[in-house]
Amino acid sequence: MTAAADAAPPEVVDLRTTLASVDIARDVVRVAGPDALGYLQGQVSQDVAALGVGSSAWSFVLQPAGKVDAWLRVTRRADDEVVLDVDAGHGEAVLARLRRFLLRTKADVDPLDWRAVALRGPGATEAAGAGMAELSVPAGWPGVDSVDLLGPHVRAPLELGAAGDVSYRSLRIRCGVPAMGAEITDATIPAEVGQQVVDASVSFTKGCFTGQELVARIDSRGGNVPRHLRGLAVDGEAAPEAGAAVTVDGAEVGRVTSVAPRPGAAGSVALAVVRRAVTPPAAAEVDTGGGRVPATVVDLPFET
Repeated sequence: MTAAADAAPPEVVDLRTTLASVDIARDVVRVAGPDALGYLQGQVSQDVAALGVGSSAWSFVLQPAGKVDAWLRVTRRADDEVVLDVDAGHGEAVLARLRRFLLRTKADVDPLDWRAVALRGPGATEAAGAGMAELSVPAGWPGVDSVDLLGPHVRAPLELGAAGDVSYRSLRIRCGVPAMGAEITDATIPAEVGQQVVDASVSFTKGCFTGQELVARIDSRGGNVPRHLRGLAVDGEAAPEAGAAVTVDGAEVGRVTSVAPRPGAAGSVALAVVRRAVTPPAAAEVDTGGGRVPATVVDLPFET
């Protein structure tokens, strides 16, 4: 056997109950200039003008047809400056999208070479004050104290323990927080990733923005879309991979998008986009490569 095969799996820290820091990868874009706020008002789903200086909120950048170009966080740093941060690997697309319509607009859109550290667990907000960062911004993950530190030089509080990517992903899944490239692609419409995300990311009162028509129409119909993001509690030691089929009563109803171990217990947790007809809790099966294993489709966020 190889050394990799002999290695113990990484420890999964339950970041709902244990405070720790995690190095995370975020791409950061700065929009600044006299027209910065007005320009972004027409480009993103969030009411940027209503944010006070120092405040942040989540937002979609949408295609004209209403599908998602990006899901990102908007932080207002000054009357004429806004910082946007998005999952790593998607900053260039955000940069290109926002520069595309800048004609005759007095604003610059530029990348920032910043790092990010996530603080998750009880006391994260208080602990953030002892860290070093250009920005300390709430993450807003349901059911857990969650803050992200952003800047060119970022340091978590020295007394804080560190957790790994697996622990971070396990918490993200249990909180029902979507990720770009996994739960969110260029085929996703906002309502598919859950009402909690739409409520945190869309202003229905600020006026027109790109992609608004589809979002408003679906909201007026109660958020009914053909597919919904759900949780999967997967039994057994064999875990599915992203892309694995989810079946209910022998029929395929969706695909796994993210998976991680369940902290402190056997089995794994996953996110999957499944058909609307599947009402949680629902008994299901999921492919693991070695066969199908039992799973339960659950509402988000996970209760435990």
